[in-house]
Amino acid sequence: MAADIRIGISGWTYPPWRKVFYPDGLPQREELAFASRAVRSIEINGTFYSLQRASSFQKWHDAVPDDFVFAIKGSRYVTHLRRLKDTEKALANFFASGVLTLGRKLGPFLWQLPPSLRFDPDLLERFFESLPRTTGEMAELARHHEGRMPERAVLKTRHEAPLRHALEIRHPSFETPDFIRLLRHHRIGLVVADTAGKWPFLEDVTADFVYVRLHGDEELYRSGYSKQALDRWGTKVRAWAAGKSPRDAKRLTPPPPQRKRGRDVFVYFDNDVKVHAPFDAISLAERLGYSSAVATQSTR
Repeated sequence: MAADIRIGISGWTYPPWRKVFYPDGLPQREELAFASRAVRSIEINGTFYSLQRASSFQKWHDAVPDDFVFAIKGSRYVTHLRRLKDTEKALANFFASGVLTLGRKLGPFLWQLPPSLRFDPDLLERFFESLPRTTGEMAELARHHEGRMPERAVLKTRHEAPLRHALEIRHPSFETPDFIRLLRHHRIGLVVADTAGKWPFLEDVTADFVYVRLHGDEELYRSGYSKQALDRWGTKVRAWAAGKSPRDAKRLTPPPPQRKRGRDVFVYFDNDVKVHAPFDAISLAERLGYSSAVATQSTR
């Protein structure tokens, strides 16, 4: 089975996108449906800021095509406020809020660490061990929630499936081979985060998938990616999908052996301020042979 490549965007509700990416007159309630026909995956960002409603997850599930996948950004209460300590109840609340409603459209979880959090192998070990690895485990953990749901808790899985988790780091103390080995041991994906040089940039492959976040080529969140830059990222994505490591990859450790079945690759553009993200995502996907249902409507 060939590796799955999904090029997408981080979030979809941005007023500056209206009349630029979204057609003039498109109702806000239809923006997700429109965006999900342009790209194959979207990060849900609202889950980072607060617990979402089960009805919202159901609405998002119903708005997108059958073969669409959402990535879920983990709660900042877990990563930024609890700082990965004593997170069992917080994780139970998070997973009970309605995530299971997404069913087969549930993709990887993104856990973004704050810039002030340093590498602590013991802390990470405990956190990684607390993460559910299947939808069944997630449902079991969700049953321990504290009842602080904005709506009813969702405690049953629609189908049994493995779960993937990726970690985005923002402190230079993580630039050590020990961190990479820890990720590989727990099969946690290292987020390849292009942040215009602000935070660490590493491309070590640590799991059976690769998770990439493109925050801006030259200016964080604001600058777009040139044709040459998109060509370079296209080359990297092809290598990862073939189960290899790109030749020019910035690594702390030797690359793992080539994975014959390849690796699924998820790429999300987060350079949203000047409406570059959706157009860059469409352009990169086209380089990889994926056409957009709305690409002809989305050119500038």
